[in-house]
Amino acid sequence: MRSRWFRLAAARTRAPMLAAAALLAVCGSAQAVDLTITPGQRSTAQQVAQTGVPLSELAPNAPDSHTVQRGDTLWDISKLFLKSPWRWPELWGMNLEQIRNPHLIYPGQVLVLVKVDGRATLRLAQPDPAGTPPTNTVKLSPRIRSELLDNGAIASIPLHLIVPFLNEAIVMDADELADAPRIVAAQEGRVMLSRGETAYVRGDLKGARDFRLFRESRPLKDPGTEELLGYEAAFVGTAEYTRPGELRPAEGGKVVEVPASFRITGVRQEAGIGDRLAPVPQRDYSAYAPHAPTAPMAGQIVSIYGEALTAGQNQIVALNRGTRDGLERGHVLALWRNGPLTADRTDGRKVAIKLPDERIGLLFVFRVFDRVSYALILTAIDPVSRGDRFTQP
Repeated sequence: MRSRWFRLAAARTRAPMLAAAALLAVCGSAQAVDLTITPGQRSTAQQVAQTGVPLSELAPNAPDSHTVQRGDTLWDISKLFLKSPWRWPELWGMNLEQIRNPHLIYPGQVLVLVKVDGRATLRLAQPDPAGTPPTNTVKLSPRIRSELLDNGAIASIPLHLIVPFLNEAIVMDADELADAPRIVAAQEGRVMLSRGETAYVRGDLKGARDFRLFRESRPLKDPGTEELLGYEAAFVGTAEYTRPGELRPAEGGKVVEVPASFRITGVRQEAGIGDRLAPVPQRDYSAYAPHAPTAPMAGQIVSIYGEALTAGQNQIVALNRGTRDGLERGHVLALWRNGPLTADRTDGRKVAIKLPDERIGLLFVFRVFDRVSYALILTAIDPVSRGDRFTQP
């Protein structure tokens, strides 16, 4: 049974602040995925556990309090209070000693902004039944609580935007699908297959029963160097094993192969003869805590996920950096449009110039491979294209 483990890092009990890293973990088994706190996050939390955030870092219209609403995310709430939402650890702090014993934030809870000596912190207050402004705060102690999918706790970011891509967007170091099991025929001679129809498959299934379907993979190349970064396979759908294949005796002492049978259980696009099968991995929707890279980071967009030439807010892009470059899940990146080359003709001469690069949005990294990552476009004021670059925010 699928389950969600909502994790929220509680404030150190000696510090006057709430820690609210509403971290979501979903996995296919009953075990939760461990949350790794980065050295940068830990260092930040240590620095601000006693001091809070400078008032200059607050958003211009930061409210004195906020009642958590259904549909809120940690990102939404951070935007209310901070100029830079990814800097949430500086406002909320983290429980460094009991990081795996988190609290949860639920709709109806009231967050109070406290300003003292030029610094700001957040506290969790209990709403007054009569509707008067909250005046009391609650001192939190570490505890752990896990709930099912519908427990109502808020998530870090709008997870519904990335969940469909977590096991669909894959990058392989080599063209591994070339030798994967493949659809060789369809029921009643069909060429294309929809949900509920039967496909016949040849290849080594290695004991798996649930599979993803992919079309022929395509190489991903670095926009700047043309280095081969990996192979991206286009997701087609899902299929379920229903009947094993076998070898049957035929006339003349020969043996004929009978392919395994599969039922198409879901489609993003119609499945077809030649589509490849890959086992469904253990689902990993773990711990998406927005944070900035702790070291300088720069790279380019390799491609727009899907067939589009440009992308906008809430779409997915592939980046030419991965784990080997220090990129990690949860990183927030600034998105830049390269300034175009043009000419200055104002003084009667033609002088070549390059206009400044312009920051056009933010990216949120949610899937990381060795040399490639996938990111959600959080904001974009202009269309995003292959070759646009990113840096630390």
